[in-house]
Amino acid sequence: MREKSYVEDIDRSIYDFKDDEKDAYKVKAGLTPEIVQKISDEKKDPAWMQLFRLHSLQIYNQTPIPDWGPSIEGLNMDDIVTYVRPNTKMKAKWSDVPDDIKNTFERLGIPQAERKSLAGVGAQYDSELVYHNVRAEVAAQGVVYTDMESALHGEYADMVRKHFMKLVKPTDHKFAALHGAVWSGGSFVYVPKGVSVEIPLQSYFRLNAPGAGQFEHTLIIVDEDADLHFIEGCSAPKYNVANLHAGCVELFVGKNARLRYSTIENWSKNMYNLNTKRAQVEEGGKIEWVSGSFGSHVSYLYPMSVLKGRGAKMEFTGITFAGKGQNLDTGVKVVHSAPDTSSYINTKSISKDGGISTFRSSVSATKAAKNTKSAVSCQSLMLDDISRSDTIPAMDIRTKDANIGHEAQIGSISDEAVFYLMSRGMTEEDARACIVSGFADDVSKELPLEYAVEMNNLIRLEMKGSIG
Repeated sequence: MREKSYVEDIDRSIYDFKDDEKDAYKVKAGLTPEIVQKISDEKKDPAWMQLFRLHSLQIYNQTPIPDWGPSIEGLNMDDIVTYVRPNTKMKAKWSDVPDDIKNTFERLGIPQAERKSLAGVGAQYDSELVYHNVRAEVAAQGVVYTDMESALHGEYADMVRKHFMKLVKPTDHKFAALHGAVWSGGSFVYVPKGVSVEIPLQSYFRLNAPGAGQFEHTLIIVDEDADLHFIEGCSAPKYNVANLHAGCVELFVGKNARLRYSTIENWSKNMYNLNTKRAQVEEGGKIEWVSGSFGSHVSYLYPMSVLKGRGAKMEFTGITFAGKGQNLDTGVKVVHSAPDTSSYINTKSISKDGGISTFRSSVSATKAAKNTKSAVSCQSLMLDDISRSDTIPAMDIRTKDANIGHEAQIGSISDEAVFYLMSRGMTEEDARACIVSGFADDVSKELPLEYAVEMNNLIRLEMKGSIG
């Protein structure tokens, strides 16, 4: 069988299939106090959350649209449905999930992943989690992994209220305020002091409805001396109308704790991905980000880490692929606000067929951040003369006792390298594909999606197919 080597040969049916809309309920398109109140009523919010939503809507209406990044003029909130409830309640048994929704996640490899290598799985379909399960041995350790709505009403309600949108405030930017007003679904995780979760937890978010938005909220608290690996996957089929993803991730890493947060965002190219992610790390703690962005029409995505305690650490490994019709504005922010903190950022981006990839890094060190170390390395590969790649670093260092470095490289495939590989027996196409794969290898090998082989295959095929 001939090996596929071109992007147009790739079978994306695993992601682009669409289900008939059989949603039980959806709000009207647009964004009004009445719609926000209706969502709150549907969710049976406590009184404080109702007020929080309405206050966030006021902030949204008063906050201007960002004017410094890619254009989002094709996104009209009057046309976006902010809440779609699928025709099922959340299930703890996979066999109880309705067949049409179950088939969606079967095709994406989620049940197989759970059986083989995951400690727990949450699956969200449009605006609600439809399935959630955690292994008994993990629950026996005291690990809490549940949907946000259950956490909001259960025994951890006070913990949720204490942490909810405290790292990402509605006043941060317009789409954080939007999230605060219409959020729905997502995961709550609490890992008790001293507990190490040996195998990953995973949430998968699937947006099926055309013209809809998805606004899941992920809140993870890893207590002192605890350890967790959490994986997030996202996908959506392609429609000819705009879809919106404006989720929010808040990560609290306790003293001497460790959290690895891995994400693959494989949205279709009608998606506006305006996601916000932030971590706070206490003394001796460590946050590790692994990020892959392989979709969406426009992205604004800048995971941020606040190194709050002495000796806190951050590592970020990411890769972005921008093809035809894509403008992906991504980056990393880190704030060093304590002594002896360190951060390391390693990103790679590939652009082809007129795709635009912009990488922004922001490194801040306060006066208290003595003996701080930070290194930023970003490499960009452009595969033709119509694509674009930009690197925009920003540094705000308020202490003299710091070691901060930034390195950026932007280039194309060298003809000499292609000639060398061809002299060793490769075709020109295979030589170029090999170089692209090698460029991405040190990032892609960090992606922990061994349970979703098809997704990793798609990434590798896109890398190989990126010769055009």
